[in-house]
Amino acid sequence: MTKIRCRGVLFDLDGVLVDSTPAVARVWAGWAREHGFIPDEVVKKAHGRPSLTTIRELLPSADHDAENREVERREIADVDGVIPLPGAMELLGALPPERWAIVTSCTRPLAHVRIRAAGLPQPRQLVTADDIKHGKPDPEPYLKGAQFLGVSAVDCIVFEDAPAGIRAGKAAGARVVALRTTSSDAELQQAGADWIVDNCAELFLDSPQGVEELFLLIRQQNRLGFCING
Repeated sequence: MTKIRCRGVLFDLDGVLVDSTPAVARVWAGWAREHGFIPDEVVKKAHGRPSLTTIRELLPSADHDAENREVERREIADVDGVIPLPGAMELLGALPPERWAIVTSCTRPLAHVRIRAAGLPQPRQLVTADDIKHGKPDPEPYLKGAQFLGVSAVDCIVFEDAPAGIRAGKAAGARVVALRTTSSDAELQQAGADWIVDNCAELFLDSPQGVEELFLLIRQQNRLGFCING
């Protein structure tokens, strides 16, 4: 078992804790068709980054704020099929609430809608696109998440599924566990992931009550297992 020392756990939301892929794909594919883009390419580009970043890149001369409001309106309205990913509920329920945060490229209203739709516990600390100036792959979101937990990002483990998010975590100085929910192993490795797992169901907490240290183990065959302690 590989042991990793950390003092905080930072989770991306979509593709890590929540399966919102069908809803995201529907919204962005519709938006792409309206603007004459190839839907699959836009959906892939949009994943894991603030929607405003994608809109600015694709429509440099548009009213970015207006377009972003429309995309957000559609995403908030479409929660069909938004469910927790395997193991997410169990892992969040086992972790001490003051030791983890959600760091997402969603806006705050959209993040709350998806957290509620999936039935996840509300995080004490939540970093959204509304809280930052520079989105993933910039390190700012994960640096802020670590700050909210009162620890250094170097002492945190980031859980991500998107290459942009992995790069953000690594740039912040954190180590990254990548999930195979939206990208290939090659893409995750190229982005700098330290470990790759299928989903949160491969992890469980094994830590005595009243002890500050956390021991998080990965149960998987022919793959990597690790412990997290404080």
